Amino acid sequence: MKLTKKSHACVRLEKDGRTLVLDPGMFTEEDAVLGADALLVTHEHPDHFDEGRLRAALEANPAAEIWTLRSVAEQLSAAFPGRVHTVGHGDTFTAAGFDVQVHGELHAVIHPDIPRITNVGFLVDDGTVFHPGDALTVPDRPVETLLLPVMAPWNKISEVIDYVREVRPRRAYDIHDALLTDLARPIYDRQIGALGGTDHSRLAPGASAEL
Repeated sequence: MKLTKKSHACVRLEKDGRTLVLDPGMFTEEDAVLGADALLVTHEHPDHFDEGRLRAALEANPAAEIWTLRSVAEQLSAAFPGRVHTVGHGDTFTAAGFDVQVHGELHAVIHPDIPRITNVGFLVDDGTVFHPGDALTVPDRPVETLLLPVMAPWNKISEVIDYVREVRPRRAYDIHDALLTDLARPIYDRQIGALGGTDHSRLAPGASAEL
């Protein structure tokens, strides 16, 4: 499987000539969704869900489909009948040849005064990749590659480090990093790498890794 990092929380997974795209949002390059056979969206926040990008992907490929939670599906299903699938915690499905399990239910707490929305994470191909969305969800099975949300209004670095320790992946790649300045990146890299207990790396947008 080939993993390609796109800006912020979006990644592309390619296997056997098919492409799965996760969380193309407003900080993501417009071409991130082009050629997608399937798309997964963890929640409705615009840095993970850009309606225009998803519509473009579905229009460009009449066979493409989306799996997401209800709040996102309701915004797209009428325009693309039969191609937008609503999923929740515990569901399993196959998208473009990728086997996917759904983990998690709620977005992490931003502030007690801000109501929590729903959020799901996607575990791909029996733990090869896990994208938690905006939550520190721990799947009930081993994870080989953790997509690690390193910087957000709802987290701090000690929580990120403890999350890596709890999931215990073979490796972790940063996501949710568009708000992280270049000055701060070496600090995050050093602390997560030294304390997380796993192989921690950062891919620049457009860079890829073979899993």
